[in-house]
Amino acid sequence: MQKPQVKPRCPHFSSGPTSKRPGWSTDVLSNAWLGRSHRAKGGKERLKQAIDLSAEVAGIPSDYLVGIVPASDTGAFECAMWSLLGARPVTALAWESFGQGWVTDITKQLNLDATVMKAGYGQLPDLDQVNWDHDVIFTWNGTTSGVKVPDGFAPPAGRQGLALCDATSAVFGMPIAWERLDVVTWSWQKCMGSEAAHGMLVLSPRAVQRLESYTPTWPVPKIFRLTKAGKLIAGIFEGSTINTPSMLAVEDYIDTLNWAKSLTYDGCQGGEALFARSRANLKAVEDFVAGNDWIDFLAEKPETNSCTSICLKVTAEWFGRLSSQEQADFCKKVVGLLEAEKVAYDFNAYRDAPPGFRFWGGPTVEPSDTAAVLEWLAWAYETARAQ
Repeated sequence: MQKPQVKPRCPHFSSGPTSKRPGWSTDVLSNAWLGRSHRAKGGKERLKQAIDLSAEVAGIPSDYLVGIVPASDTGAFECAMWSLLGARPVTALAWESFGQGWVTDITKQLNLDATVMKAGYGQLPDLDQVNWDHDVIFTWNGTTSGVKVPDGFAPPAGRQGLALCDATSAVFGMPIAWERLDVVTWSWQKCMGSEAAHGMLVLSPRAVQRLESYTPTWPVPKIFRLTKAGKLIAGIFEGSTINTPSMLAVEDYIDTLNWAKSLTYDGCQGGEALFARSRANLKAVEDFVAGNDWIDFLAEKPETNSCTSICLKVTAEWFGRLSSQEQADFCKKVVGLLEAEKVAYDFNAYRDAPPGFRFWGGPTVEPSDTAAVLEWLAWAYETARAQ
């Protein structure tokens, strides 16, 4: 097979940290609040700007609180679980590695007797069987499996429990049912392509009421504490972070949010344009899969295909006769061929997932780059198979 002639403009297809926005350069950091306290007026103003822009671009309800917390999405979601769980029965959903991580923390660290609903890679648990009178923990989009909840999904309005959602690879990439969620977390390095170590925490009024009326039975580490003397620490949601943030990363995140706010694409603007770009990336992969009988989505149902963390599996008959290790080695060879050509980096499947490929299709990725890299993927597949 001949090498394709067109290379992606940007070869970065990692699912975290993800590609920087189109046109990004270090020049956007020139006004960063450096060498000064993040608690000074100017530092707080920058942090509050990041919070306000996040709420505006994501379309978060005005009566929800948005804050910046330490340790990326992991820190944000741990903060919520350690602070909120234990007041009601818990149901935890897991269909990939990060959801399973929350199950482990709930059952092994917090020692809660939770109802656990699991599904294998490529599948979803039966969402119709979830008891929403429990506090329910789930991911909106399985970053390591490429399986998301179907469009239109939302917890019931009359739920008695809280809905805690890890949406790190979904926020800014696909619509979120904000009004039906009580806790939502994400990190800057996913759909916005910004830098790591900072988590975003969104709380509904119901979640705030729980925080101020319930005290967990376990000790809560300082970086997870959201209340003091039974009252919410409001400063967290006004730019007073629990610990020291990187103001370089803050400036970078603000830049990307401003880019998103002014974005137009396929007749859409702002947040809707972000969704449209991600959908266009998924469409390019759908067209490629339809035209090649050796590859398919890891997700078993089309309505659960992620448009951000797009996971693929090799379905050729000869591939199925290989051992798991041989399959993994073959996929690594394909990845290595495109890395050597400087065409695509970091698109191998997650380490705990079945052997295959994972291309980030979030809004900072140009759909034309996705279409181009797939032609190279076909070349690398045929080349590795011949070898």
